[in-house]
Amino acid sequence: MFRFTKAPIYLLLCTLLGSGVTAQAENFNNLPEIGTTAASTLTIEKEMEYGDAYMRMLRASMPVIGDPLLSEYVQDLGHRLVANADDVRTPFNFFLIRNREINAFAFFGGHVAIHSGLFLYAKNESELASVIAHEIAHVTQRHLARSMEDQAKKSPATMAAMIGSLMLAIASPEAGIAAIHATTAASAQGRINYTRSNEKEADRIGINTLAKSGFDVQAMPRFFGRLADQYRYASTPPAMLLTHPLPESRISDTRNRANQYPARRVETSERYQLARARIVARFAGIDSEAALDWFNRQLKKVNGKQKAALNYGKALVYIDSGKYQQAREILTPLLKAEPDNRFYIDAATDLDIYENKFDQAITRLENALKANPNHSVLRLNLANALQKAGRSAESIPVLTRYTYDNSDDSNGWYLLSQGYANIGRRDAELAARGELMALRGQWDKAIQHYIEASQLVDVNSLDQARYDARIDQLRTARARFANL
Repeated sequence: MFRFTKAPIYLLLCTLLGSGVTAQAENFNNLPEIGTTAASTLTIEKEMEYGDAYMRMLRASMPVIGDPLLSEYVQDLGHRLVANADDVRTPFNFFLIRNREINAFAFFGGHVAIHSGLFLYAKNESELASVIAHEIAHVTQRHLARSMEDQAKKSPATMAAMIGSLMLAIASPEAGIAAIHATTAASAQGRINYTRSNEKEADRIGINTLAKSGFDVQAMPRFFGRLADQYRYASTPPAMLLTHPLPESRISDTRNRANQYPARRVETSERYQLARARIVARFAGIDSEAALDWFNRQLKKVNGKQKAALNYGKALVYIDSGKYQQAREILTPLLKAEPDNRFYIDAATDLDIYENKFDQAITRLENALKANPNHSVLRLNLANALQKAGRSAESIPVLTRYTYDNSDDSNGWYLLSQGYANIGRRDAELAARGELMALRGQWDKAIQHYIEASQLVDVNSLDQARYDARIDQLRTARARFANL
């Protein structure tokens, strides 16, 4: 598959954005609900504007994982939790960052980032869900806005400088980070104390969201306890412990709260196992031999669906290392047992394309789409397969609809630009590339692409009118973000 990677810029988000819902457990109604303040500092609308700005910056500066299957999985898992959270005021967006560090962070506008390293450390889906539920709580309780409000009460000048520094980081990350450190150093202790309060509130609410979503509530104290034990004496603890301190009192508190819920045995979903195997195979930063060794060692310990997921991971390693026969020997029985499994369909399609069996890949995807005609991953894979087969003109309608439905997915715009390039439509190629630049907050480049596209088409044509209208929209967006 196609993948996008960006160079990381970390300190900005770890400094201010790494903090983690609101759903009160019936057992804890006597606790004060303090998550609905902060309106005097930032409106929900303003938070969403800031969140959109940060998200564009992240796409341009961090190694965001654009893998469609993994994106679909984390979005589905996250929204399952959001559906059982209270005080949800914004849409939510869950995404993966390629980083082996154990961490997750939430920021303005319902954006939740999950490090791929969490999949390597969490032992089951409930543990992963416990971290995400905690981060959802940070958003619904508006902890970042409340922290800013707290700072504004102490020093209005610091508040203004803090927001200005964050916006500066969009255009000049190094200058923005330096400004953030300068404006926050004086009140560091106050921010630490405030964060501890936020963490306990997010734990309390996150546990209730876990319970209502059908996960094992014991997963949160179990995960926190194991993390604290492993890094108790480490000289360089993972980023998660820097932004989410884990004193013993916090672990005990989450354990006591979890004990007040009925015990529940929760089976880890097959999709989690497949997603984890996919991350180990393609996003763990290890070579093929190390990955195969990991899968083989794990296969000796498990059976059933877990074994199938691990074999799927091995097949991916074989595909990516050019060992196509070994990969097909593994995938064939997996697909026979579960012909509708999208993870297996995706891997088999990759294998078909690498072996130049384009018609076979296209037929496989078209058959899968008959059962799921609007499934985004299948549609994207079909467009990719059509282009690989030299049928780019047929991919254009598929991608036009896809980018309309998924306008914030870089994969769709990238493939659309490639498709237009392949059929010689330079103006449309430039327009699609302009959308890629806009997703990264690179407004000047986006506008320039559209200006060039407009100059290539007939004067007063419908295409020129459309491109010129988009130029006006992009200029308005550029001005709005400059004024944040």
